[in-house]
Amino acid sequence: MQKLGEFKLPHFFNYPPYFTLQPVREAREKQVQLWKELILDYCRTQKIFVIGLEEEFPLFSNSVIERTLSHEAREAFLSALVSEGHAEWLDKGHRKCLILWHRIQDWAEIILNFVKDNGFEHSVMTVEEIRSGIESRGTELHGIDRMILMRALKLLQQKGKLAIFKGTSADDEGVKFSV
Repeated sequence: MQKLGEFKLPHFFNYPPYFTLQPVREAREKQVQLWKELILDYCRTQKIFVIGLEEEFPLFSNSVIERTLSHEAREAFLSALVSEGHAEWLDKGHRKCLILWHRIQDWAEIILNFVKDNGFEHSVMTVEEIRSGIESRGTELHGIDRMILMRALKLLQQKGKLAIFKGTSADDEGVKFSV
């Protein structure tokens, strides 16, 4: 089985037809499903939050079989993730895609569980502490994309679970939990 660093690639990754958009509907549906799962799994394990369509991305080419996904195929696979709520285009030209292996509401739930599991129910933390503090090490929150974290925090604020305090800079924004 081929690997990309420590990440084990699925068998289809060495099958050349999967690097070309399939013309037959049933084959394309299977192909799109496999690619969606691969992209989400890879991004989750590697903590990748943004994919640039025109930038180098390890999954989009396979030197072993000398195949590379076309721009059309890349956009088709990412658009399929967008349609399911697992990604969002960051620009109108569809050049950058935010990958959401957890939807925003799921990230919000992960934050609540983190708060409860660590006894932070009525505590104040900075946004940076949640993203990169000692308490978040070893959790899915460690290294989370700031945009995703802020959207999840704002969702929790709307639900009355916390209050976000603005600091003098983005680095010292605070969160008061009231779970």
